[in-house]
Amino acid sequence: MSTRKNKKVAIDLALLLPSVLVILAISIPLLINPEASKIVVNQLLTWCTGTFGWLYLLAGISSFMFVGWLAFGPVGRIKLGGPDEKPEFSKLPWVSMLFCAGIGISICNWAFVEPLYFLSSPPMGIEANTTKAVEWAAMYPMFHWGVIPWAIYLMPALPIGYALYVRKVNVLRLSEACRGVLGNLVDGIVGKIIDIIVIFSIVGGVGTSLGLSVPLVSKLFQSMFGLQDSFGLQMVILAAWIAMISWSVYNGLNKGIQTLSNINAALALALLVFVLFASSTIFILNLWVNSFGLLVDNFFRIAFWTDPIAKSGFPKNWTIFYWAWWIAYAPMMGLFVARISRGRTVKDIIINGMLWGSFGCWAFFAIWGGYALNLDISGTLDLQTILSQQGIPATVVAVLQQLPASEVIIPLFTLLCFIFLATTVDSSAYMLATVCTKEINGYQEPARWNRILWTLLLGLVGIGLLSMGGLKVVQTSTVLVALPMIPVLGIMSLSLLRWVKEDFSSELAPNVIANDASDNTPNSTQPSKTTRVQGVMDSPAINK
Repeated sequence: MSTRKNKKVAIDLALLLPSVLVILAISIPLLINPEASKIVVNQLLTWCTGTFGWLYLLAGISSFMFVGWLAFGPVGRIKLGGPDEKPEFSKLPWVSMLFCAGIGISICNWAFVEPLYFLSSPPMGIEANTTKAVEWAAMYPMFHWGVIPWAIYLMPALPIGYALYVRKVNVLRLSEACRGVLGNLVDGIVGKIIDIIVIFSIVGGVGTSLGLSVPLVSKLFQSMFGLQDSFGLQMVILAAWIAMISWSVYNGLNKGIQTLSNINAALALALLVFVLFASSTIFILNLWVNSFGLLVDNFFRIAFWTDPIAKSGFPKNWTIFYWAWWIAYAPMMGLFVARISRGRTVKDIIINGMLWGSFGCWAFFAIWGGYALNLDISGTLDLQTILSQQGIPATVVAVLQQLPASEVIIPLFTLLCFIFLATTVDSSAYMLATVCTKEINGYQEPARWNRILWTLLLGLVGIGLLSMGGLKVVQTSTVLVALPMIPVLGIMSLSLLRWVKEDFSSELAPNVIANDASDNTPNSTQPSKTTRVQGVMDSPAINK
């Protein structure tokens, strides 16, 4: 095993160079002419959401149904690794890495303010600032950050993990996970196109996080140190971020990314507990339980809601944007989750990923969002006015200033923001470097200079989006890069099913398992079906 780990990895320049050129070709115009770029991307956003909004919604609910079917069907017993191979990471570090990589600072940005947006502009034709509006405002973020997003994240992880640890390929790319459908086409231009789409998708998704997050931390610095807001301050913050991310990605999975993720999870939990017990605890818990019931009652209605008649813009501006954001991040998460999930079964990955991922997000929105809603509806602080006039960062700071010991909480929250985004970007840079490596197995890491290169490129994209400014810009970048990923996710899913059918069709067939009892004839000289199934359950790919 040590030989496999220590073997040097070679860079795939045929993939790296075109990808870098595409990213530079997009980022440099944003920096040179941000105003003209803003007009173009806004037009693209209107066209994309108006034309393909229904497709994003169907992709979301289809992902949820597909991974649920995999988890509770016979495929769920497949183990990513040998029969006696233990998980590479224990449960708690695995969950913390998965959650921190997939969510990052975005939840710090949205947990306080998203319910306030919905309170003033509710869905389903509900009147603003009513009792019903408060309930729906508390519930809708649980939908946007719940089981469907985590199902989208896990969709690509399963075929990638299957290819890596069951079929033992020495390439960690989404194109390789499409081989079951595309065959040898993935070795040529088709495979290169898929991988460039994947790289573009990851960069766009991470750029969105940078574009939203740097202004928030800039506002926190202004609050703590009395600084003036400026593009220069944002660049200093971004530079500090890139330095932290570079350290993490340079040190790899175990020493860098896992360490930051563990610190991140502990700090986030501490702040959640503090807000819960330092504020209106009973109100928050009651609202959380109520929100969960409202979500269960309306889940499929809102999952398919396109608002075709009233055309309020709510699904387009919120649900479609979020689904596109998750899809844009899905390649990175698929690669990352597959890489850290050696030794786990398909069912284990799906159930724990969706359960802990969703619950973690719900806790943030229930506690932080519930606290913000209570401040607003009780008349303590007019957060809706602050949000509409001063924007998201100012609203987050205003909420934090209402907490006891805010002079301590705000620096801790700022530190959490730094580490949260670092864990997302370092995971992304790590996986981008992996994709651009010719041959790499599940025990190796990409070259360090390759990881640092992608960290710097992600920072460049963030600068480009920051220079343009505005939520619409980052929404557009996300929606656009996610669109070509939808068919890629479909191909990967079909590829996984074809591989499973080829490798384990007889052993996993329901009729074989159902007929086990009828093949226990004492005088039979042929191996019984029970023996055949048991043998496969002990094979390198299947776990009992």
